[in-house]
Amino acid sequence: MITRPRALMARWTTAVPVAAIVLLVLTWGRDLPGAVVALVTLVLAGAVLAAVHHAEVVAHRVGEPFGSLVLAVAVTIIEVALIVTLMADGGDKSSTLARDTVFAAVMITCNGVVGLSLLAASLRHRTAVFNPEGTGAALATVATLATLSLVLPTFTTSRPGPEFSTVQLTFAALSSLVLYGLFIATLTVRHRDYFLPVTRQGRAITAEDHADAPSSRTALISLGLLGLALIGVVGLAKGVSPTIEEGVDAAGLHHAVVGVIIALLVLLPETIAALRSARRDRVQTSLNLALGSSMASIGLTIPAVALASVWLPGPLVLGLGSVHMVLLALTVVVASLTVVPGRATPLQGGVHLVLFAAYLELAINP
Repeated sequence: MITRPRALMARWTTAVPVAAIVLLVLTWGRDLPGAVVALVTLVLAGAVLAAVHHAEVVAHRVGEPFGSLVLAVAVTIIEVALIVTLMADGGDKSSTLARDTVFAAVMITCNGVVGLSLLAASLRHRTAVFNPEGTGAALATVATLATLSLVLPTFTTSRPGPEFSTVQLTFAALSSLVLYGLFIATLTVRHRDYFLPVTRQGRAITAEDHADAPSSRTALISLGLLGLALIGVVGLAKGVSPTIEEGVDAAGLHHAVVGVIIALLVLLPETIAALRSARRDRVQTSLNLALGSSMASIGLTIPAVALASVWLPGPLVLGLGSVHMVLLALTVVVASLTVVPGRATPLQGGVHLVLFAAYLELAINP
């Protein structure tokens, strides 16, 4: 009885990435009718979930905190590819797409995913426990990256409007890569123990006890299927992006909502993975996923769009408005107060979720 659900899981997570590639080939560069858009959306959602499944298989093989890194980078690759492809076709309207999507990713991860994880863990286990040293280092890196890339362009004077000059954009891109590289070195080499889940007594948990690690062959197969799923997600999302933009315009919503939808799409499966870890009392893994994705979103997206801006038409607007800067500042302050004790109650989770709800409300009704 147990092996049957596992066999079904293995079949659909293998079939969906392949189906996504086939559908991508059949629909590439064509105007899609409504029925086909619905089918593409369904397969796209399945490909995202399949990608996360295979990322988790690989993650289980390599262990923590490498596992969180695999999933974060996989999700960010999806996000970066979506942003660049949409910017290439979007004209002037897409000038703020990178900013809106990256900021949405920061709000979703630092408030939505963190809030849900803390709430789920603290409701089930009374308090959520994690390592404040590793989490604090990750939060500091996210705050620095967000300020350098999304806040400073609003105040620079080399270009009119909230834009970087070429030199400033190059500096921001290189700084993002350097900081992200330093974080990866800290996470995986020098201070790996800071990012491991901890017991209620504060001891690091170095091995998982819920399942045996998959074989190397299984992990390699999952790695290949993960690549297929990512290609399928990027290509299919590009195909349905005109429908998303038309729907946002038809509803009379601000164009920034497109960025929110993209970020929600690519981060939904990661949110599920973080919740699973939180319910197993592995809150540090949930925070690694959330903050690692936020950091990767900035640290990889900004260099990618900076490079793409060489051939992309139109300006690249990165500076946040005053309302979003207030939300970012409040998020950093609240997250810092959450991290310092190394444990959290449902109250902290609720505070983060209220901030996330405020962001969504202001995105829809600015």
